[in-house]
Amino acid sequence: MPLLSIFLLPLLLPSSLAQKKGNLSPETHPPFQWAQCTSPTNCTTINSSLVLDANWRWVHDVKYRNCVEQNPDGTQWWNPAVCDLGDESPASTNNCTSKCLLEGAGDYRSSYGITTTNATLMQKLVTRIEFATNYGSRLFLLEKKDRYQTFVLLGNELSFEVDLSTVGCGVNAALGFVAMDADGGVERHEPWNEAGAEYGTGYCDGWCQDRQRFVGGRAATNKQGARGYQWQSDGACCPEFAVWNSNAHSYSMSSHICENDDYEPCPGPWCDPTYYDPDERGVPPKCARKGCEYNPYRMGAKEFYGKGKLVDTTRNVVTRWEEDRQYQFFIQDGKRIDVPAPTWDGLPKQSGLSKEMCDVQANVFMEQDIWAVHNGWPTHQRQVLSRPMVLVTSIDAADWYTWNTWLDSSKIPPYDDRDPGVERGPCPWEDNEPSIARASNGQAKVVWSNIRFGPIGSTVEL
Repeated sequence: MPLLSIFLLPLLLPSSLAQKKGNLSPETHPPFQWAQCTSPTNCTTINSSLVLDANWRWVHDVKYRNCVEQNPDGTQWWNPAVCDLGDESPASTNNCTSKCLLEGAGDYRSSYGITTTNATLMQKLVTRIEFATNYGSRLFLLEKKDRYQTFVLLGNELSFEVDLSTVGCGVNAALGFVAMDADGGVERHEPWNEAGAEYGTGYCDGWCQDRQRFVGGRAATNKQGARGYQWQSDGACCPEFAVWNSNAHSYSMSSHICENDDYEPCPGPWCDPTYYDPDERGVPPKCARKGCEYNPYRMGAKEFYGKGKLVDTTRNVVTRWEEDRQYQFFIQDGKRIDVPAPTWDGLPKQSGLSKEMCDVQANVFMEQDIWAVHNGWPTHQRQVLSRPMVLVTSIDAADWYTWNTWLDSSKIPPYDDRDPGVERGPCPWEDNEPSIARASNGQAKVVWSNIRFGPIGSTVEL
């Protein structure tokens, strides 16, 4: 086929092939309030709403048969009884994309454990419904019905209150910003994506999130398993600033830069969660999964954060994005508490992310420096700080690859806990296996409230 024909083909596809909305359950976005501030005493309440990520939704055909089946370990497959999976050609992908409808979330509270009241949002880890159990959720803040709210971080700050008192080991309650398309990918992935932001489509992050049902608006049917097509490697990459990965025992802030500035599907080895080995593969990961990170426990301040420690699990968190440094502090009992500086030799004597910190962190912690592969701090300033980003909140215990040990535990042996950066938190790594974490955290919930955004110095009064 001539090269010109390859580029023209998507323009000739009928809209019947697109990812469509279902019509069985209504999509009623739960209301949510946040504040846009110009000073601590001048904040405007924004009446907005939230939308559930498409990956949590029921996907079915016109006969209401499940398009997707799932194992307890999170592996999924497209149902061969619904869509023709005779081969791995684009025709099979098109078939699943056109036949499978993305359903409205219906009752967010009873089905997904999501409750909002004015400026407060609660997300439960486990929600039991008839004949099924839902684990976790991921939500996006909306500007309007079919468009995500976006924020530019540089020169601004974010404050919020969070209650993590019931969120135990192996669970991650997260708030952050990702470089998603504000319309959910409708324009970028035309004609494939008709559902858009209204139905929570287009997620991507700096981990190149795998196990996505739809990538680039199309059904991800790249791998064949015993019961149809499974996917474990396909994902979607984009720059990310993780403001708050956390539970009651540990937390971290991190920036994740990528090869490209925008949403990019990542098939096969480019989305592989294993470490980059230039001798074996020769191609670095699309994004810096580990990124540049600041976790106080990992930096040596083991008595700073957690139940019964200096900063407990129900306080106000403030994040500031200055040009040369991004850092956090807490407001507790009306007082400001700054995050401690690192104790390890070779690291800057100042908390937070900076060029100095990000340039040396991988070397001090004896890790591969994918941050440097993607040109480090200049890329961070361009991709993460200076472009519109979408606000995301989530709770889950679905890290089947590393068991969230990167957040609250130690690397799985044979690593030595005495080495710099190995310990990320006090949790026993064995307890972080996702099925164990879910079983032992049946009552876990995260409560976010009083989210404020504005220029540095505008969201809290000190």
